[in-house]
Formats: sequence, structure tokens, C-alpha cells
Amino acid sequence: MSAEVEELLKRFQAYKNIAGIIVVDNDGIPIKTTLDNTQTVHYAALMQNFVLKARQVVLDLDATNELTLLRMRTLTNEVILATSDNFYLIVIQKPSD
Repeated sequence: MSAEVEELLKRFQAYKNIAGIIVVDNDGIPIKTTLDNTQTVHYAALMQNFVLKARQVVLDLDATNELTLLRMRTLTNEVILATSDNFYLIVIQKPSD
């Protein structure tokens, strides 16, 4: 899995406007990050509950479907959440208007 994670980090870091990338295991523990420890723990903790709830919403809507990608925009950032079987990826991006 670490080669896959390293490849994801390299690929996303090449894009402009990326403020940070966090790879989190399914237990909510950050595996890799490009942010400082405080921000990493903050995003990982918030997204852990969010991922669980979003997966449940998708299953409630259609039991044959699953959450794979979620993109949300706030006033200051765009957060992209990509899920996998073993981990999920949080990408924080500064939106370009």
C-alpha cells in the first residue's frame, strides 16, 4: 500500500493550488500528510465521522452503490475526499475562481 500512497502524493502535489494532502486509514489514523501535525489531526478527526456518515447516506439511497469520491467547497477551500478499501485521501485545495 505504501507505494500506492506515495504515487498518489506525488501525483496530487504536482497540481497547483493544493494546500495539503492527508492519507488516513479506515480507523481515522493519518498515514501520510503534507500538512503540519495540528492541521492533520484536525482534518482527520473531522473527516472520519464525515466519511462514515456519507458512506451510510450513499448506502441508504442505493444499497448497490458505495462512496468513492466526494467534493465539497467552503468559503476558503475545496476538500476532495476519495475513498478506498484500506484508506481514504483528503485533498485540500485553494479554489481558483
